[in-house]
Amino acid sequence: MKLSIIITTYDSRGLLRQLLRGLLRFPPKAEFEIIVVDNNSSDGTSEMMEKEFQHIQYIRLQKNLGLAKGNNAGIKESKGEYLLILNPDIAVFEDEIDRLIHFMDQHPKAGVVAPQLLHPDKAIQLSTFIFPKWYIPILRRTPLGACPWAKKKLQQYIMKDWDHKESRMIDWILGAAMLIRKTALSQVGLQDEDFFLYFEDVDWCKRFWEKGFEVWYTPESKFVHYHKRESAESPGLKGIFSPLTKTHIRSWLTYLKKSSHKNNE
Repeated sequence: MKLSIIITTYDSRGLLRQLLRGLLRFPPKAEFEIIVVDNNSSDGTSEMMEKEFQHIQYIRLQKNLGLAKGNNAGIKESKGEYLLILNPDIAVFEDEIDRLIHFMDQHPKAGVVAPQLLHPDKAIQLSTFIFPKWYIPILRRTPLGACPWAKKKLQQYIMKDWDHKESRMIDWILGAAMLIRKTALSQVGLQDEDFFLYFEDVDWCKRFWEKGFEVWYTPESKFVHYHKRESAESPGLKGIFSPLTKTHIRSWLTYLKKSSHKNNE
């Protein structure tokens, strides 16, 4: 089998329905399977899957184990040569998955390839990044980010000086949509389950690079991403103490600890 499409969802029934309908309307030409991993949603996702998508493989976990564990559960059941990891807030259109597969076929050293992500209004979404310095999450989640020095550092971090209109190798890409070469996983490993949410994509891309695999971004394939930075929705101190921001900080500290340990080896 050429492709396994893996979607980890949590209380995103409407977005998941839209994504699955799009995949079935515009299926890739290669042989493929779809695996949905549900982190114990309470919004009727399981009933929807049973009623509308009973032919799609559906794994319902007994509790919310986080994004990395959900993705890994799907990967362990996959049969494809390539793995397309998608968030439920992605929308796909005709031939776009095939273009992404073709790009991977043409770049044998690539371990990860990501499409260009678009906002619903078709504006380009910034989804490529350089590896973060220790202070980047602080600047992104606090009023310090408004300082001129901080603004410059954040623009560098999100690669804002680049128009994102050509393919290039990058440090890491947003995990909302990424195509993975499965044979590389024997060396790189699954996503690190110490990350409940956030930074699992940063860590994974870093590990692909460390094992000699390239990480690519290509606008030859375009997906729409209904993205909102939920952990940054509340301004000021209220945002700092929101549950998602706390989760983001815990993942950041896990990433720093892991990076520090590797540097000391």
